Amino acid sequence: MARARDGYPAGVPCWIDTAQPDPTAEVAFYGGLFGGTFVDRMPAGEPGRYEVAHLDGRDVAAVSSLPPGAPPSTPTVWTTYVMVDSADDAVTRAVAAGGEVVAGPFDVGDAGRTAVITDPAGAPLAVWQAGRHRGAAVVNEPGSWNWSNLTTPDPEGAAAFYGAMFGWEATEMGGGMTMWRLPGYAGFLEGFDPDLRRRHAEDGVPAGFSDAVGWMAAGDGPAQWGVTFAVDDTDAAAARAAELGGTVLVPPFDADVVRMAAVRDPQGAELTLSRYAPG
Repeated sequence: MARARDGYPAGVPCWIDTAQPDPTAEVAFYGGLFGGTFVDRMPAGEPGRYEVAHLDGRDVAAVSSLPPGAPPSTPTVWTTYVMVDSADDAVTRAVAAGGEVVAGPFDVGDAGRTAVITDPAGAPLAVWQAGRHRGAAVVNEPGSWNWSNLTTPDPEGAAAFYGAMFGWEATEMGGGMTMWRLPGYAGFLEGFDPDLRRRHAEDGVPAGFSDAVGWMAAGDGPAQWGVTFAVDDTDAAAARAAELGGTVLVPPFDADVVRMAAVRDPQGAELTLSRYAPG
């Protein structure tokens, strides 16, 4: 059974969702790809659907309808939410650091309070002030969210912005990759996973990896956040995505201690599949 968690400290990515023109089709795609079940959590009387994926009965991620009034041609993406103590204060910090406010802050019933911002290069990101909903209860297990990854033409600007926003530190890893770290996060994780740092040391992972909260890659295209899902077999998962109507963008390949592939779901949202395989 997947290891459960309850909540996230401020500054840690805590949830992901994707708004789709046809949520029924996407529930079928992601259910077929990762397994699990879906439960509609849209508040009574509100338009649309908010289908929350469950593994072992615990929240993993969500597929929703497009917002009211959004044209069907709206690009489909996965949105990453970062936990904050105050969504209002986070918006103020974002503007002061050179970002922009796209939506909010606003309450989502009793689930929490949120806002959507963009960093100075234009990458959208959401912040989440927890109420009843405290983020994904299962992560890093096959079929669940693993990481969120920023691709940007301005890594230096991103490092300054996200450092001011969330206290992240950027550690260059070579090959154009940077690890986002929140100092002290490993201590929080060891509260429910006491062997974390020992396992990481035995696996030979990079220094600071136990404090990692995400990744950044330099790129010439538009700045954007993407998501990575953990799988137990990257090759099989990529093949299954294609069988379900998705597109394999990057076939499976090895990168240090992971085997990865990039796919696009049938309505256009992109994601990475990754199997952690040290040694």
